[in-house]
Amino acid sequence: MTIDPPRSVVLNYDQDSQTLNVQLVGPAKLASFLAGKFTVPILLDEFDFRLDDAFARRLGAAMLSLIALGQPDIKRYISVTHDPID
Repeated sequence: MTIDPPRSVVLNYDQDSQTLNVQLVGPAKLASFLAGKFTVPILLDEFDFRLDDAFARRLGAAMLSLIALGQPDIKRYISVTHDPID
């Protein structure tokens, strides 16, 4: 079985083409750029190490909200629930 190298995921919104773009980058290539940047750790133990549908939905909602902070034009397309769904 071939194992791919570790990757970081970069998600950005291109307002001109109205697309969300996902790029895979080697963590070492990002390390110097990210040094000293604001970081929000997501502690997996707080989610009982369950990366399930609910976790993915909340993570996705958070990513869209963070993009919208700097590019408010995307807000008109976002209609997600930020709170956990029972």
